[in-house]
Amino acid sequence: MTFHYDNPYASTRHPVFARNLVAASHPLAAQAGLRMLQEGGNAADAAVAAAAAMTICEPVSNGLGSDAFCILWDGKQLHGLNAAGRAPAKWSVDYFQKKYGDADAPPKRGIDSVTVPGAVAAWVQLNKRFGRLPLADVLAPAIDIAERGYLVPVVVGRKWAAAVPELQSQPGFGDIFMPRGRAPQVGELFQFPAAAQALKRIAASRGVAFYGGEIAHAIERFAAAQGGVIEASDFERYQPEWVETISMSYRGYQLHEIGPSTQGIAALMALGMLDHFDLRALGVGSVSSKHVQIEAMKLAFADVYRHVAEPSSMGVDATQMLDESYLKSRARLIRMNKAQDFGPGLQQGGGTIYLTAADENGMMVSFIQSNYQGFGSGCVEPEFGISLQNRGHGFSLQESSPNVVAPGKRPFHTIIPAFLTRDGQPVMSFGVMGAHMQPQGHVQALVRMLDQDLNPQAACDAPRWRVNPDGTLNVEASANPAVVQELKDRGHRIEALADSYQDFGAGQFIWRLGDPKVEGYVGASDARRDGLVAGF
Repeated sequence: MTFHYDNPYASTRHPVFARNLVAASHPLAAQAGLRMLQEGGNAADAAVAAAAAMTICEPVSNGLGSDAFCILWDGKQLHGLNAAGRAPAKWSVDYFQKKYGDADAPPKRGIDSVTVPGAVAAWVQLNKRFGRLPLADVLAPAIDIAERGYLVPVVVGRKWAAAVPELQSQPGFGDIFMPRGRAPQVGELFQFPAAAQALKRIAASRGVAFYGGEIAHAIERFAAAQGGVIEASDFERYQPEWVETISMSYRGYQLHEIGPSTQGIAALMALGMLDHFDLRALGVGSVSSKHVQIEAMKLAFADVYRHVAEPSSMGVDATQMLDESYLKSRARLIRMNKAQDFGPGLQQGGGTIYLTAADENGMMVSFIQSNYQGFGSGCVEPEFGISLQNRGHGFSLQESSPNVVAPGKRPFHTIIPAFLTRDGQPVMSFGVMGAHMQPQGHVQALVRMLDQDLNPQAACDAPRWRVNPDGTLNVEASANPAVVQELKDRGHRIEALADSYQDFGAGQFIWRLGDPKVEGYVGASDARRDGLVAGF
C-alpha cells in the first residue's frame, strides 16, 4: 500500500513513524507503554502498561472495573481474547422484575448494572501468555501516576464535568471523583491513591486479589450495602476466554474482529456488502459513496440488533451472518438515490478506550477496555477505587430475546478491537471507540485507506457519520455541507452534532510498513481525544 501523505482534512497531528509504537488516547498511557518497550518488554507488556495507566488517566471512559477485548499477532498467528464480564449467579429476569417492575432492561446506572469486570483478567492473561516482564514491572507506571497524580487534560476534563450531574449521587462516586466537591478542572492535579493500592495488590497476587481475594470481597461488601447481589464467588469463577477471530475479505485484505456477543460482526457484514460496489470509482468523499456505506451499515445493524448475543443463545450463527451469497443479496437492496429503513434479513432458527502497540520483533496488539457509558454504573468501591462498569444494562429482560439476562451469561457488547491482515500476514492493528460508532468507524477508516489511499492519520481525521439504532443519521459538524444536503435529498434523516468525542468515536492506528526491524510502522492517534503516538 502506498499512502498519500498530504492530509485533505483539518488536523493538528501528523503520522508518526518508528520501529516501536504505542498509541493511546492519553499521552501518559502511551509513554507508559513505550517505557516497557525501552526496558526490554514487548508489545504485550506495552499494551498492558498502557491499559493500566488509562484506568487512572481517563476515568471518564474506563477503570479497574472495566471489561476488555484483545486481538494479538504473536509473530506467526492471531489470537483473540474475550474478557467480557458475566452476570452474577443471582441475576435473572425474575430478580429484575421484582425490583424494577416491567422494565425492558436492567438499569443504566447503579449496582444492578454491574457484571463481573474482565479487564484485569485480560491484563493477567496477556502478561502470563505473551509478556516478557513481571506484572509488577508492567503495572508500575500506572501505580506511580495514581500515587503522584496527573494534571487533567482538556477533553477528559470536559467529560468529567459533564458526567457529575447524573452520577454524583451514585455510591462512592463523589468520594473518589469529586475530591473537592466537584469534578477536577482542566489542568488541575488529580491523585488516585485507592487505585494505586488496588494495582499493588493485583501486581503482587497476579490478579488473585481481584478475582476472589480482598478486592473481590470489598466489592461484595460494597454491593451488598447498595442492595446488589454480585459476590466474591462470582469474581472467583470468572475466566476470560481465548477465541478465534472472525473475518471478512475486502479489497484483498482481511478484517478480523472478535465474534458475538460483540458487535464486531457488523463491520464485517457491511464490508461484505460494500465489496459489491466500486467506491473508488464513486469517489470516497462523494455523496454516493457515503450513501452506500450508510445503507450497508443500516442493513448490518438490522441483523446484529436482532440476533447477536452469547453464541449459545443465538438462533443464527456468525457463519450464516457472513455468508457471501446472503451479503450479496442484502447489497442488492441498496438503492442509490433513496435512503431506506431495513429489517433483519435472517430468520432465527431456534465510554471506552482503545490502544494499540507494536514492537520491532513484529508483535502487534489491538486492545480495548471500557466502563461502557462514560464512568459506567457510577458506583465506585471506595477502599480500592474500583469504578464499576454498567455492562449489565446491555442485557434484555424480554424472555424472547437471545440477549435475555441469565446467571453467568455475557451481554451484548459494543467494544471491539480490530486487526487487518493480507495473505495471512499482519498489516494494521486499530480500533475506533464510541458505542455503536465502533463498527462504523472501522468501516469508514478502512474505506478511506483502502479505497482512497489516505494515510492512517488522515483517515482518522476525516469527518465521520453515524447511523443510530432508530435509523437516523448524525454527521460531524466538519462534514461538507453540500454532501450533507444531498444525503438529506436522498431521504436520510440527519442531525449534525458538535460533540465529536463521544458521538463519533476516536481511533488509534498502527500500520506495518515492512520488516519491523527495518521499515517499522506508521501510527496515528485521533485528535478527538487527548491522545499520543509514542515511538522509538
